[in-house]
Amino acid sequence: MTTIDWHELTHAYGPADDIPGLFARLGGTEDDTVWGELWSALCHQGSVYEASWAALPTLAGIAHGRAPGGPVEAVVLAGAITAYAEDPGRVEYEREIGELLAVGRELLAAPGLPSALFVNLLQSVLAFEGAGVWSEALEGVNSEEYELECPRCAEGLFVAFGRYGTFVSAGDHVTGPGAARSAAGLGELVPARPDRLTGLGARLYGEAVRAGQPEVAETLTHVFGQGRCPSCDTVFAVAELVAEQWV
Repeated sequence: MTTIDWHELTHAYGPADDIPGLFARLGGTEDDTVWGELWSALCHQGSVYEASWAALPTLAGIAHGRAPGGPVEAVVLAGAITAYAEDPGRVEYEREIGELLAVGRELLAAPGLPSALFVNLLQSVLAFEGAGVWSEALEGVNSEEYELECPRCAEGLFVAFGRYGTFVSAGDHVTGPGAARSAAGLGELVPARPDRLTGLGARLYGEAVRAGQPEVAETLTHVFGQGRCPSCDTVFAVAELVAEQWV
């Protein structure tokens, strides 16, 4: 921290000279508040700044227990910062990203993780690996839906796989036009067979199974399954559309 001129760096709210003080406050009773302030400054609504990358050495130190604070919080924040695989900061902070990746993989194997946190850690690991769009797009597993556009008719689709059921709707299935449709007016969402998953889908499914996360594993079969547009009957691979259309 002492080798960084934080006055010369910026974050979401301007000069980053407050960042060392925020890190110094970690390790006490106000950690939740401090992490919230760090997130707001360093990864505001997904945007990253000069100070965000400069914070990686400190986040790596926290992850490895060399500095006070929570390793999980450090890994998840660092994962969000490094989600953009083409950012030049990845080269400058390659060593720190490697350290964070090692901790992230260890944390994924911890028993009893809440499923949402497991997905967040998996996103971070993908980010550290430079896996591209899925380091962010995997958040749809937690939100239980993806908003996509039919590749044929351009209808706005919601691919749902959670508390509201498993289907494809034309329009928002909760508050929009899709909410008024009967089951007959919905498109099918067919999960992939686990033994037929390949590539990233097979890897993520395997990670979830090995970590004792059956709900996440089942959700991933839908994410890497096939949907049908209820407007034009076009069948599409959900994951392919996510990768193409995620912004």
